[in-house]
Amino acid sequence: MRGQRGFSIIGLLVVLLLLGALGWLGWYAWQLDTVVRQRFEGKRWEIPAKVYARPLELYADAALQPAEVMNELKLLNYRSGSYARPGQYLLNGNTLLINSREFRFSGGRVPQQVVRIRFSDGKVSEVQSTEPGSDGMVRLEPVTIGGIYPKHNEDRVLVQLRQVPRILIAGLLATEDRQFFVHHGISVRGLARAVSTNINKGSPRQGGSTLTQQLVKNFYLSPERTIKRKANEALMALLLEQRYSKTEILETYINEINLGQNGNHSINGFGLAAQFYFGQPISELNLAQSALLIGLVKGPSQYNPWRNPEMALARRNTVLQIMLQQGVITQDQYDTAHDAPLGVLKTPLAGRSLFPDFLDVVRRQLRAEYQDSDLTGEGLFVYTTLDPRVQLATQRAFDQSLSRLIKGAPRRLAGLQGAAVVANPQNGELLAVVGGRGLFTGYNRALDAQRQIGSLVKPAVYLAGLQTGRYTLMTPLNDGPISLSIPGMRNWKPRNYDLRNHGDVPLAKALANSYNLATIHLGMDVGVPNVINSLRNLGITSDIPAYPSLMLGTVQLSPLQVLSMYQTLGAQGFYHPIRAISSVVTGKGETLQRYGLAMRQTVDPSSAYLINTALQGVVESGTAKAAASAMPDLGLAGKTGTTNDQRDAWFAGYSGNHVAVIWIGHDNNRPTGLSGADGALPLWINLMQRLPQKPVNMTAPNNIALVWLDSVNGAMSARGCPRAVEVPILLASQPNVMTDCARAQYESGEGIFAVDDNNLGKTQTASEAPPMARSSSSWLDSVQEVFR
Repeated sequence: MRGQRGFSIIGLLVVLLLLGALGWLGWYAWQLDTVVRQRFEGKRWEIPAKVYARPLELYADAALQPAEVMNELKLLNYRSGSYARPGQYLLNGNTLLINSREFRFSGGRVPQQVVRIRFSDGKVSEVQSTEPGSDGMVRLEPVTIGGIYPKHNEDRVLVQLRQVPRILIAGLLATEDRQFFVHHGISVRGLARAVSTNINKGSPRQGGSTLTQQLVKNFYLSPERTIKRKANEALMALLLEQRYSKTEILETYINEINLGQNGNHSINGFGLAAQFYFGQPISELNLAQSALLIGLVKGPSQYNPWRNPEMALARRNTVLQIMLQQGVITQDQYDTAHDAPLGVLKTPLAGRSLFPDFLDVVRRQLRAEYQDSDLTGEGLFVYTTLDPRVQLATQRAFDQSLSRLIKGAPRRLAGLQGAAVVANPQNGELLAVVGGRGLFTGYNRALDAQRQIGSLVKPAVYLAGLQTGRYTLMTPLNDGPISLSIPGMRNWKPRNYDLRNHGDVPLAKALANSYNLATIHLGMDVGVPNVINSLRNLGITSDIPAYPSLMLGTVQLSPLQVLSMYQTLGAQGFYHPIRAISSVVTGKGETLQRYGLAMRQTVDPSSAYLINTALQGVVESGTAKAAASAMPDLGLAGKTGTTNDQRDAWFAGYSGNHVAVIWIGHDNNRPTGLSGADGALPLWINLMQRLPQKPVNMTAPNNIALVWLDSVNGAMSARGCPRAVEVPILLASQPNVMTDCARAQYESGEGIFAVDDNNLGKTQTASEAPPMARSSSSWLDSVQEVFR
């Protein structure tokens, strides 16, 4: 009896232990199932925001040549020689045929299409497409600038199973998991083989994992190699297969598996790997490319095609051999793919920024409006205003010009740095940014270099004077000595750059030749507060010291802030906030935010017209006349700037379609020995000559008229009179003093006193105003006499 009772107790204990173990196992499985569901049904990945340039727009009369379009196609990694498949193009004489890729844009999806473009006389003459749009325009997909990544630095491009080539899926299953559609998450035979090998080796080294187990290992578990982790992997694989379909699991695997490393960014998923290794969307991969990516599953570091090309080639061919043996491909397909080169890019494109300086501007503008978690995890599409043609032209001009300067004075200019920014003056769209020479380190001089701007400030001083109505372009200014008391400096006695005084000089000539003394006399007459207000109206929002010295450029600004100032001048007084972003779109294609035009008239159009005229004089006959010689007949406008001891060299100027600012200097602020004219201006010319330019063509307001003025005293004059030059003026600013010659013509009625209103704002007769004469040539032709 005691034996039976003891046996019963032991049996009960065993049953309780078994029940307890089953209960614990059930509880543990429930815990793991919760983990599986939360990750798989929730937000599976943090997807970085992708940042794009503007799409290339093709339409009749676009100022584009075949080489320019093909350069952009090369940035998109299109292949030449055929247009049979998406991502290919063919040039045949003056006709370019492009098989474009489908892409998502802020206005919706742009379908894949075949485009035929004809060129003639340096522009597009005709555009035809298999998917014609209502506006007669065809857009190519935008170039990817870069991404804004989460803290763990994972990168991926999500793809759907339908986008993946069937040959890639078949090859993946043949190589990694032939029983995928049969098993329930684990392979008993593979698991037994792994356990046996691990026991014999003494440590868990052998895999035997199904695709589902590989997904669990990557998706949920740490990389540790223990029996416990392997057990968790198997149990979670079973749970995953119980809850989700094979297609869901396979699609998740294709987007999750690690296939390489680019710096500190991991390359996750076949979608990004296709772009990283081949520069192509996954849908365009051929058999050999697909086999290479499948081979990387076994070890992306070991079979890295750049570091270990022979091993990568051998592994790819092993995958092809397996595919042949499993009947996935034919012998002919195998032979063709086996003989193909690796075909990877010389340097990877995906996962790095093509234009990091511009991307930095975009990132800073985005972070003013979005949280970091939105930018690094929601998969946003950020479309920018960057023009790759302008950006590449700016980078090439910048590197070439600085190298030339350094070569000319290697000891003095060693380590010379600079910045260049370009925008569209008519809408404030930022087209290009170069923030320094060499690799981007995070210090973006276009934004972060707060430097004295020197004579770049002078247009604000002259604008303030013209706005009073008491000055015309021919009003004499005193370019004589002046002594002022300012905080921290008694008896400040500024001097001209050439250390000479020039007596009384016309206002336009004083600005054209950048005379400091004339500028100070003018600025003190209109008042420092009015000069500061002028700068505010031109878009400067930073602190401005209310000292007379600011009129010679002691105010410190970044190149991007200066760009805002000259954009307003180039747009005839319309201020547009400089913007680098056009729209932000969610991963589902919904437009989250669109950045439209936000302009306002901050400068009187008449005063803006006059100051533009004066800045054209700077280029035509002043300190920047080298630009007029290099690019005549464009009516370019701009201003040189040089700071004390030649520490900073500047040039800011504009054509009808580009406004650009150049700064050159040393980061430690030591002298360069360069002025704006011989340091920054040559770079500006180099840049602008690389771009198609439109002439500056501003419309004169109704209260502007062309009149003859005396070039010495600014009095009213007439055609044919000594020293008479024809200039635009505000009607309300006409001088009340008239030369004897003009008075004689006026009284005799010999003069022609009508104003040509084809180009200017208002027509008057002799009875309404002092003598005026029409001119068939540009006013600049006659005003040259002032500058000689």
